[in-house]
Amino acid sequence: MKVGNRARWALVIVVGAALVLAATAAARTHSAAKKGPIVIGWVHDDSSGAMGPFDLPALAAAQLEINKVNKKGVDGRKIKLLQCTAHQPNGNAAATACANKLIGEGAKIMFTTCDVDLAAPAVQPAINKGLLTIAPCIGTDQMGPKRFGSKGKLAFSFGNVAQDEGAAMAEAAKNQGWKSVAMAVDQSIAYEPNVCEAFKVRFEENGGEVKLEEKFTEGDGTIGSVANKVNGANAEFNVICATVAGDATTFVSSLRGAGNEAPILGPWSLDGTFWLPKNQKEATNIWAVSPASTYGDDPNAEVNKIVKELTAEGKQPVTSAFLLGAGAVDGIKAAIEENEGSTEGEALATSMEAFENLETVSGPVSFSSELHTAFGREYRLIEVTNGKAKFVELVKAGEPAEISG
Repeated sequence: MKVGNRARWALVIVVGAALVLAATAAARTHSAAKKGPIVIGWVHDDSSGAMGPFDLPALAAAQLEINKVNKKGVDGRKIKLLQCTAHQPNGNAAATACANKLIGEGAKIMFTTCDVDLAAPAVQPAINKGLLTIAPCIGTDQMGPKRFGSKGKLAFSFGNVAQDEGAAMAEAAKNQGWKSVAMAVDQSIAYEPNVCEAFKVRFEENGGEVKLEEKFTEGDGTIGSVANKVNGANAEFNVICATVAGDATTFVSSLRGAGNEAPILGPWSLDGTFWLPKNQKEATNIWAVSPASTYGDDPNAEVNKIVKELTAEGKQPVTSAFLLGAGAVDGIKAAIEENEGSTEGEALATSMEAFENLETVSGPVSFSSELHTAFGREYRLIEVTNGKAKFVELVKAGEPAEISG
């Protein structure tokens, strides 16, 4: 019996020692992981793609912000950025392949393109692996559980949610004294109908009159007819919610060609001047709400500094998406620091859902369990005259508008 007891105790001691060694090794591995680089993978469009004017400025400014952050580190860790380009005609397959490639190369956080439909093929494999997945500038509430179910808790966008941005458009119209509107609404992606609905809801709440609302789908050949109907409504101003490709340009030219010189207001998708008609007389009295001015006259000196730095690198931003990319880096930094250096997706997502007026270079950012796309920023109202853009005033949405979409 004594020998047996000794044997059993020896076995217990050996097993216990093995468990201690295993736990110590695991702790060392975990600690080493926390001390290694924070690897971010980024799946983006290229300069020839529809999202290029948004993705590439966001990427360029994010890299600037990463360089600044890395001077001190994030809880003692540096950020390492890996990139992969996914573009049509095989965009969906390419986006999925890019996401899997970056995950295989060690990405622990994933960045995606600035449209939720185009981003989805990269979002899905990332959230399936438990990675926090960020879009710098998607503008709908679909970057989250609404689109991706329970795993969508891991998905966020630092773009402005349509309910907030559309409401800000209505506040801008109110500030300008515009009381009646005719609207043209692109149906090709969810953002455009959502932002225009939010505008309409808040505009009518503010006492405005919607004289006409015409719908079209980018490239369907109806934009000329839509413009004619808008022109015939004789509203004080016109709104177009559309992507910056073809039809928006044609809409502006058609109205101006018909002698309609009324203001044309758009959401952030009409940011920048690159898409406007080349005829400067047509590119006049064009307005848009935007997260920032890219023209060196933003009321925030830090924004102007970033524009100057990007321009010096030969990457002058054509849209204000640059600021959202930088703001996304600030948000990730805050979430990681709150979790003592961890990049575990669920923990980071929980922290981000609780962000309320988090200070970032892109302004204060708020999320909630319902809205995983940012709200609460101050928008810039931009006016274009003879093809030249300038900052006019700051605009806030107040509460995001309630929409059905």
